[in-house]
Amino acid sequence: MNDWAGIAWLVVLLAFNAFFVGAEFAVISARRSQIEPLAERGSATAKTALYAMEHATLMLATCQLGITICSLLILNVSEPAIHHLLEGPLGLTGWSEAVIGGVAFAIALIVVSYLHVVFGEMVPKNLAFSLPDRAVLLLATPLVWVSKLFYPIIVALNWIANHAVRLFGVEPKNEAASTFTLDEVATIVAQSRIEGVLDDASGSITAALEFTDKKARDVAVPLGDLVTLPEATTPDEIERAVAKHGFSRYVVVDGAGIPLGYVHLKDVLRAAEGPDAEHKLARPIQPKRIHHMVPVLESTDLEDALALMRRSSRHLAQVRDETGTVTGVLFLEDIIEELVGEVHDATRRGF
Repeated sequence: MNDWAGIAWLVVLLAFNAFFVGAEFAVISARRSQIEPLAERGSATAKTALYAMEHATLMLATCQLGITICSLLILNVSEPAIHHLLEGPLGLTGWSEAVIGGVAFAIALIVVSYLHVVFGEMVPKNLAFSLPDRAVLLLATPLVWVSKLFYPIIVALNWIANHAVRLFGVEPKNEAASTFTLDEVATIVAQSRIEGVLDDASGSITAALEFTDKKARDVAVPLGDLVTLPEATTPDEIERAVAKHGFSRYVVVDGAGIPLGYVHLKDVLRAAEGPDAEHKLARPIQPKRIHHMVPVLESTDLEDALALMRRSSRHLAQVRDETGTVTGVLFLEDIIEELVGEVHDATRRGF
């Protein structure tokens, strides 16, 4: 092969090696949250990028195969060409052929290694790390085509690699991780606040992160702290409770002080309708006016309790311990306050 043809092949092989390195790091660094919106808008390259991210182990096997072949060819094609080109100038030194051959080989090896490491490995790796979303959109399509072209070989290599991994008691994953743990998000938020790129003056973001760690017991109001009404309470007594305490909802308890349900101010207004409203106000409210509370355990995650209350359309939940004993009541208002701060009951103006 002509020496200059060998140099040309060096450039071509370095470019292919850089492609496989960049594609490898792009597939494992890109975030689905950035690619999925593009795919949903119909972008073919984004859909292919998602396919590559969902079949990460196959893509990595393709990249490793490509990098290995390129590396071997670079050494075998370019080193003899550079070696031969150096022999002429080094021959002017008067050294022996053995010395000239050794020096030429050493220089060729250093030059090829330098070009391979810098331009074939480090530059594409840094570019893919710096711009992973753009890199995966650019490189995923040709990478997928290469993986399909050499599919039998790549599947075999991937199968062997996965079984080798299982020997160490680790289950291999096909999809690149694209989510953050709660601790990672908290660290990102804290660092962003320190750097001044995130303003969380209200504390809403911090509260949302802390919210996911809380249990029902952390927000529930103990039975001893509740403002309650007896089971046989009358609309008139509810009106007086509203005037005294200012709440719009009151827990109704039985003779043993166990919460049975709750009544809302609007139930009193309904009871006072009709020509015999005065007599209705003095009679105990009807059982159908008492709203039942959804039961939750003290250990229930607060977000799960919130979801249950929303599905049941209930503003209050009955909190129980592991033995089934009622220990408190969970108010929807208190849950919301954990996220957005103080929430004032509209009926408590002036209190």
